[in-house]
Amino acid sequence: MARIPKVELHLHLDCSLSFSAVSQLDPSISRAEYDAEFVAPPQCASLADFLTRAPRGFQLMQTRDALRVATEDLFEQLIADGVIYAEIRFAPLLHLLSGLAPEAVVAAVDRATEECIAGAGIEARLILCTLRHFDAAQSMATAQLVEQFRGSRVVALDIAGDEASYPLDAHVAAFRYAADHGLHYTAHAGEACGAESVWETLRKLRPARIGHGVRSVEDAKLLEHLRRKRIHLEVCPSSNVQTRASVSYPGHAVDRLYHAGIPLSINTDTRTITNVTLEQEYARLGEHFAWGEPEFFACNQEALRAAFIEDDVRQNLRSQLGSRAIAGRQTPQ
Repeated sequence: MARIPKVELHLHLDCSLSFSAVSQLDPSISRAEYDAEFVAPPQCASLADFLTRAPRGFQLMQTRDALRVATEDLFEQLIADGVIYAEIRFAPLLHLLSGLAPEAVVAAVDRATEECIAGAGIEARLILCTLRHFDAAQSMATAQLVEQFRGSRVVALDIAGDEASYPLDAHVAAFRYAADHGLHYTAHAGEACGAESVWETLRKLRPARIGHGVRSVEDAKLLEHLRRKRIHLEVCPSSNVQTRASVSYPGHAVDRLYHAGIPLSINTDTRTITNVTLEQEYARLGEHFAWGEPEFFACNQEALRAAFIEDDVRQNLRSQLGSRAIAGRQTPQ
């Protein structure tokens, strides 16, 4: 499926370090250690268990040079995967252990992204994450960083982390700040918790996109709301199986969501922790749900519709998708 041009909206920088990049950042880490500590098993006990692998990545990304290495490494993966546009997310406040200021962290990743775009010929934007366990001040600081870097490759705010253990209340003000300042934002929900988590996130944060959101399938009224409001789900099937948001790949809700007319895209989430590429994800969807070029084309078109990009860039990317579409295929309605 590498020949299909791909769009990826849900991708965590610090959870997508290849072994090559890890070796460059810390040569003492063996392949066996990488496989055991950076990569999660096919199914974890929970989302919280899955997230215990994340620190191994961001702990190595505490200098400007390390942030550059990680960014360049991810772009190499995107090129190999046939990705033409990606939105890359990370939490700046996790990269302060060696004395970098939050602004320096964002500037380093933004600069590396700019250089990679110029060198790789693919488009990308950056999303800054607050985390569920952060306090209100940390969330507000993250939202303010998005505003501060307006006009750069930074385009949006996100909230990630363990939704089952930490409520949204501390983060409402940050998302209100984003809305008041005309910033884009998305939010993880409907992963560790059920459909009510998605309803709560929609009520309190009002995002136009939901990260994961797969458990929306549990509530017919929610599905109707998502379809009517054209709220986009950033679906990550293999990751969802790992975190037990889905009991198995064949039992995943993605096919039901797609045929219910819910706007969605296909994403890897964490290329290292999940040990998956987008090409492999497409192959699994083909194996389990008989998806092919029409479904992938439709999902990538929906991804571009929901992407946090300028209209001229969106149109150029649509042309790239359209020029590669197989003759005679129609996008499913």
